[in-house]
Formats: sequence, C-alpha cells, structure tokens
Amino acid sequence: MWRWRSGKEPLYWTERAGKRPLTVADLVECVPNFSEGRNSEIVDALETAIGSVPGAILLHRTSDTDHNRSVITFAGPPSTVVESAIRAVAKAVELIDLTLHRGVHPRLGALDVLPFVPLGGATLDDCVALAHQAGQRIWDELRVPVYFYEAAALHPGRVRLEDVRRGQFEGLLGAAISDESKQPDIGGPGLHPTAGAVIVGARKLLIAYNIDLKTTDLALAKSIARRIRTRDGGLPGVKAIGLPLASRNLVQISMNLTDFETTPPHVVYAEIARLAAAAGVEIEGSELIGLMPRKALEMAVADLLKLRSFNGHMVIENRIESAYPRFLPSPDLLP
Repeated sequence: MWRWRSGKEPLYWTERAGKRPLTVADLVECVPNFSEGRNSEIVDALETAIGSVPGAILLHRTSDTDHNRSVITFAGPPSTVVESAIRAVAKAVELIDLTLHRGVHPRLGALDVLPFVPLGGATLDDCVALAHQAGQRIWDELRVPVYFYEAAALHPGRVRLEDVRRGQFEGLLGAAISDESKQPDIGGPGLHPTAGAVIVGARKLLIAYNIDLKTTDLALAKSIARRIRTRDGGLPGVKAIGLPLASRNLVQISMNLTDFETTPPHVVYAEIARLAAAAGVEIEGSELIGLMPRKALEMAVADLLKLRSFNGHMVIENRIESAYPRFLPSPDLLP
C-alpha cells in the first residue's frame, strides 16, 4: 500500500503524449465509515484491503470505542478508489457482524457509509457516477444491497443521510421487506443478514467535528444538538446529535459541518460553549474525525478550538503535498 514517505523517486501518471507527475487534480477522496471501533485487528484488515490496490493513498484513520466505529480516509485516481472501496466492503462483510454490534453511533451497514468526494479537477458529477458504479458492483459482486444519498440519491427523500439510515439495521431488517418505501435502491429487497446495507453517496468536503462536554447529562447534549443543527433552525450547514461517552464519563455533540465556509468549526465551538456555559457546563475538548480542509484552519486557530491531538498532517492538502509527486504508480499497473 502507498503511504506518505520521502526520498523516493517520483511516480507518474502515464498519458498518450508521455508521462507527467500525478497532481491533486487527478484524485478523488473516499471516506468509508465502518461499524467497528474496538477490535484493532479488524480495522487493520480493513485498512490493508483498501491499500491493496496499487495507487490507493491512505491518508488517515480514526476509531472510537464508544461509537464502535472507524473512519478511514483515502484517495487515488477514480478507478483505483472504486476498486479499493469494493475490497473494503468485501472485507467488512467478511469480518463485521451487525447482529453482534453495539455502539452509540447510528448505523445500517458493516461498511455503513461510503462517500466519494471530488478533489482538484474532479467534479461532484464525476463522483456521482463513481458512487453509482460502486453501488452496482457492491450488489453484483457481494450481494449487499445499496442505498444512495446526497448528490447520488435517486429519490428526494434519500438525500439526507439521517433519513436513509432512520430505523438503523435492526429496524430496517424487517421494514425493507414489508415496506416498499424502505427498500434499497439496488438489490434486496431485504438487507444482508449480518452486513446490512451500504449507503453510497457523492458529496463535497465536509468536516466531521465532535465536542465533548464535562458532564454525563445526555439530555443537555441532545438539547444543544437540536439548537445548533440546521434542520431545527440552528446554524447553517450543521448536522448534530448528542451521544453518551460511557468510557469517558462525558457526553458528546457529534457533528458534520457540511458547509464549513459558512459555518466554520470555531463558530460552532463558540456557540456550543455559550449554550453549555448557560447550563453550568464546560467543554472538555474537541476532535476531528478524519481530515480538515486547509481553509478551515485558515479561518480559525487550533488553540481556540482546543483540538485534541491536532497536527498539521491532519490537513488533507498538507498530506498530499508532502508526498507529491512521489506516491502513485502508473494506472497501467492497476488490475
């Protein structure tokens, strides 16, 4: 698998007119969310499956035991990213049994969410096509049904991830068979008995950002989540839920910031701090899940956000530029 390293000879993208170093403009990002965050050997195997495709660039990995969930960020040329995604689904189906899974984060599949994200010269339409291609292969090759969301959604009621996932694995296991409106977009009509379904989509860059409160008051976390999220009249481009973190004796406001240029992390942080302080509660800390676009950091400072374990290598552009142009083989090497 290709990782970040220096001192190697450049690797190139082959063109008819010759060859040139690969650039960010050639890349698509993929951020699979897996329903496993406690068994590191399983997460290692998932990462290995992704990296087994020549040209796949593993950028970041994070796991959470309370969520029982892992997120692996990778990138590559479009065909590489799709192949890595298929191998990731196959390994998740093999190793993750949702009938045994317990965690505080909502989930529908062993590989729960599979978004394709444009970088550089790629467009959102390009990623929609990749999502549909991957979804068809997931059913054809692995017999796991697929729902499409965000820009790849086939129905207006399935644009929002939370609407697709409502009921989760246990609820949709029966509902997908009995209720036509709950049936997958591809495959089924029932879910896979242990792997559920994969929710495949195409979206723009977002920031997965969590804030922990120094309290075990779950009602407070849920109340703040309601007040800040867009659908309940809160901040634009914010999705939020309140969750317990039993292992840390804390509660968490878990968020996706879908329009960070309108509502950046430091604005969200300040508002949650204000609402928590009104209830006599302090913020314990905050964290990124995956990577953050450089511009978001340019709009704030890490100290202000109290980012836990933050470093510059968590910025996607920095990770790519630190290795450019040394990281990708010619697509002629792809299977």
